[in-house]
Amino acid sequence: MSRFNPEPPFEHGRATKVGVLLVNLGTPDAPTPAAVRRYLAEFLADPRVVEIPRIAWLPILHGLILTTRPGRSAKKYAAIWRKDGSPLLLHSIKQRSLLQGLLAQRLKGMGLPAELVHVELAMRYGNPGVAGAMDRLKAAGCDRILVVPLYPQYAASTTASALDGVYACTQKLRRMPALRAIDSFHDDPAYIKALAQGINDYWVKHGRPDFLLLSFHGLPRRALDLGDPYHCHCQVTARLLAQELGLDAKQFAVTFQSRFGKAQWLQPYTADRLVALAKEGKARVDVACPGFVSDCLETLEEIGIEGKQSFVGAGGKDFHVIPCLNEHPLWIAALADLALRNLQGWLVAPPDAAAQEMTALRAKALGASK
Repeated sequence: MSRFNPEPPFEHGRATKVGVLLVNLGTPDAPTPAAVRRYLAEFLADPRVVEIPRIAWLPILHGLILTTRPGRSAKKYAAIWRKDGSPLLLHSIKQRSLLQGLLAQRLKGMGLPAELVHVELAMRYGNPGVAGAMDRLKAAGCDRILVVPLYPQYAASTTASALDGVYACTQKLRRMPALRAIDSFHDDPAYIKALAQGINDYWVKHGRPDFLLLSFHGLPRRALDLGDPYHCHCQVTARLLAQELGLDAKQFAVTFQSRFGKAQWLQPYTADRLVALAKEGKARVDVACPGFVSDCLETLEEIGIEGKQSFVGAGGKDFHVIPCLNEHPLWIAALADLALRNLQGWLVAPPDAAAQEMTALRAKALGASK
């Protein structure tokens, strides 16, 4: 028996499509301890996420973490959950839909069929899963797929893990699709301009702060020492964004959030800096999170709720969290530009009906059934 999944008979002359697969981190299906436990069990079992030998980590994960943390985390998710679901998933679905529509417009302008590119969404952990998204792309006739991890700054625990999930899905395929992947876009000019415009839009409505924190998701310091470029990518994004906003070094700072465990993580820590800014007399501090393209638990709860408590509790007065890119038109345009640049050579008009018929006739003459 073959180790590969069976394929339908090859259809000669079939017009193929190009797939774009957006991959984000993931979210529980519901803000409940049971749903969070399932999500964390998958997330924290990934060796890209926790680089501790399995023999040492798995007993801790299943014996301690998954028995204590889901209840606390579920309360945090409940604080930011919407009536129609997870903020991260809702924003991601809208991004997929908007990107599909904009790519269709761009393709028409290039003289290509609007349906040539098919966009799907997957979450690395939870639903919708990577395997299901790959199946849908295959069913849509996509034999070339561009994978777009929605992490501007490369980290092994995010970008590489997303690609691991995609590659794992191809291991049992007899007909593997051609694959391309974007590893980062931390310095992409259109991404930087979209970030800046989102911040400026917010300031036009709410005024400017005394200080801006650019808070990125944290990583263990060990990742930097082992060669992960994430810290450098964050610094480059922050520098380019500050230039676009016209800020000098005294008006903003880069910090890192989401520390877990006792090991040293990338510093300075966001919570510590918020306390320090309050004690320095900064009356209003705004926080933006350039590493997240969609608002999620880390931006809405960790920064929006816990961060505010840290700042106000230390004497600060006015605390603002600037929304992530979400569905900002410049972000969707930047995403479309990014995809089209990386699809060079794949965007070819399919053969017309006469050419397809000729291909089928030649195949039948050679003994093909279809």
